[in-house]
Amino acid sequence: MTTGGIDWEVGRPPPAIADYALLSDCQGSALVSRSGSIDWACLPRFDSPSVFGRVLGPDAGHWFIRPKEEAEIQRSYLPDTMVLRTVFRTRHGSVALTDACALGPDERGHRIGLHSPHAILRVLEGLEGEVEIDFDLAPRPGYGLTAPVLVSHAGGLRSQGGPQAYVVTADLALEVRTGTARGGARIAAGERRAFALRMVSAWEEAPRPWSTQEVCALLEATIAGWRSWSALHQSYQGPYAEAVRHSGRVLQALTYAPTGAIVAAPTTSLPEVVGGSRNWDYRYCWVRDASFTMAALWVAACPDEARSFFDFLATAAGGALQGRSPLQILYGVGAERILPEHALDHLPGYRGSRPVRIGNGAWNQSQLDVYGELLSAADLLAEQVGEFAPVTAAFLVAVADTAAARWEEPDQGIWEMRGEPRHFLYSKLICWAALDRAVGLARRLGAEERVAGWAGERDRIRRAIEDLGWSERAGAFAQSFGSDDLDASSLTMPMIGFLPPDDPRIRATVEATAERLTDARGFVYRYRSTDGLAGQEGSFAMCTFWLVECLAMMGETERAREIFERLLGCANDVGLLSEEIDPATGELLGNFPQAFTHIGLVNAAWAISRATLDEQALSTPRRP
Repeated sequence: MTTGGIDWEVGRPPPAIADYALLSDCQGSALVSRSGSIDWACLPRFDSPSVFGRVLGPDAGHWFIRPKEEAEIQRSYLPDTMVLRTVFRTRHGSVALTDACALGPDERGHRIGLHSPHAILRVLEGLEGEVEIDFDLAPRPGYGLTAPVLVSHAGGLRSQGGPQAYVVTADLALEVRTGTARGGARIAAGERRAFALRMVSAWEEAPRPWSTQEVCALLEATIAGWRSWSALHQSYQGPYAEAVRHSGRVLQALTYAPTGAIVAAPTTSLPEVVGGSRNWDYRYCWVRDASFTMAALWVAACPDEARSFFDFLATAAGGALQGRSPLQILYGVGAERILPEHALDHLPGYRGSRPVRIGNGAWNQSQLDVYGELLSAADLLAEQVGEFAPVTAAFLVAVADTAAARWEEPDQGIWEMRGEPRHFLYSKLICWAALDRAVGLARRLGAEERVAGWAGERDRIRRAIEDLGWSERAGAFAQSFGSDDLDASSLTMPMIGFLPPDDPRIRATVEATAERLTDARGFVYRYRSTDGLAGQEGSFAMCTFWLVECLAMMGETERAREIFERLLGCANDVGLLSEEIDPATGELLGNFPQAFTHIGLVNAAWAISRATLDEQALSTPRRP
């Protein structure tokens, strides 16, 4: 790709969603474009108000470092890390820009991100010739509502304005005007310049900016921290190994280290349809997504975070233990329970996609599937967790009891439909899984006396699904009881062991989905029924990976590989995928990168791996 010195702040639309790469310190995050512009950053937490938010509005803050003249661009993450290296080649020379959200200086081993200094690091290195660089820093805290005063401060800058201050290391001369600092420099081969922005309290005396040597040392420590984590966690050797391991790192990057919470995505309001209103805030911990993440990390990485995750949920949902409140479907990363949704009317949204929302109104929805997803993760990871702490065991028992008591209620379903509650098949299915797993976990949970009751309700759910969930007209399991609409969530039936993959009803459901719920590329929509929201959406990447997984389980490995590789080809140049894909253009849509999608990638690759091993075993002649 090439880029010139003109960027979208002078009239061009913002870059495509796929143009961005993720930086994370396992507490907060940033998105940096191919052209070297940080257009989204939330510090110190994933759900903090943005300090750079230009992806949602041209005046909401940015920080770019890039060549002044046109350049060819290549970028990648450094091996086994989430540290980004971008190489700009101009007609006069080339430079490399290395970007990271800093880990603590001594973080190694199984858990990283606990001691983050809440800083973005940027280091420029001259590779060949000489390149003239532009620097433009415009912090706009509070989603662009604050234009802080920038003042010189011993080798850099300090901001004033808002509850947080920012201390900036800038290894060049800067001109400051109306909350923006601009400068330039010529970078020769062998020369190195370092930059950093770190968040501090506005109410304390600001520390001095880091020196170039300190920034470079912290960058090296961050690289070492990620590589240490990868070496200890990542041993998957099956098909698509690099994509699986990379997805494991992305999932780790979406984990909030202090509590073990896992966010669905690090962004808000990147649209499901450009110009539409299906724009949501995903910077929270969905019980469903996080449970799926723990299951995916079982494949892509050693899931040492499992104990922290279950402890987090036991803390976040403490009221459920006492029967005072149900398990919510999502929580804040610090276990916050009330997450009211409202619009930021001052932001025009990504390419005019309004409203821009913060908070998420689904926090108080009823979605019964969360019980089964949580208990399924607990069952899968029981060996890694070991003995559950008494409070966690009590919490999981309460989860199973609640599934047994509530499975007959209507709800909003996995897709958080905002119409009237219905008897969604997926919700019943995952309540069945909740009780099935609870029966298997009963001894570990100290709940052997509940097995008979749990098993009885489990069998009642099975009968209800088989009697009411099948649609003769659709020739498939349907979206809800009494409906003829298809829903991709029905593809999970063989994955959780409700029915075997060779059951005729499963085969019929898979084929109906592949024929009638896909776009021209064979990518799967979630559903095509009315959902109470205006507008349409793209095909859903997670659902397409579910189709791949089903095909692999059915023994159709080549067909599964074909769809998997086609979808993998939609990832951007640094291997990231969003929630949805535009059926007409192939453009990535929705919040980015999306944990759900990378979970699906890991599980689909694992299914192909198992199917391939099964085929090899069948083709190997047996000894007489």
